[in-house]
Amino acid sequence: MHFDLSVIWFAIIVFATLMYIIMDGFDLGIGILMPLIQDERQKDVMVNSVAPVWDGNETWIVLGGASLLGAFPLAYSVIIEALTIPLTLMLIALIFRGVAFEFRFKALENHLKFWDRSFMIGSILTTFFQGVVVGALIEGFDVKNRVFAGGQLDWLTPFPIFCGFGLVATYA
Repeated sequence: MHFDLSVIWFAIIVFATLMYIIMDGFDLGIGILMPLIQDERQKDVMVNSVAPVWDGNETWIVLGGASLLGAFPLAYSVIIEALTIPLTLMLIALIFRGVAFEFRFKALENHLKFWDRSFMIGSILTTFFQGVVVGALIEGFDVKNRVFAGGQLDWLTPFPIFCGFGLVATYA
């Protein structure tokens, strides 16, 4: 029996990505919908519904990225170089969202709105930049001699931006 490791690793990366989309997509959707809910008790129910699994959801994206680096280092290097800006902004938004989520539970009554708004902004930005990354991956990169040959703003075209807004609407 012959096993093609590249196919197996591709399946692992796809599985990790799908698990992240399913698991963290729910969390991101809650953050995006937060401003539409006026009742504070409803917001508490929404946030508490994801609190038990909150920390584990981002593990899937780490697994996908680490697997991409280990199994396909050339693809990883091209993607990282081509998408440095949107990936960095996505990670900053993920951190901002995580801080807002954790501080929301410890916030005083008069600071709760600030952390709710921060959670919403972090969720929207994270989702938007994930969509931008997906759109840029679909659109493709300028690669010459196995090295990224484009500019740092090549991802900033209408299609990836549209994908960013589309993913925000999808998660909501």
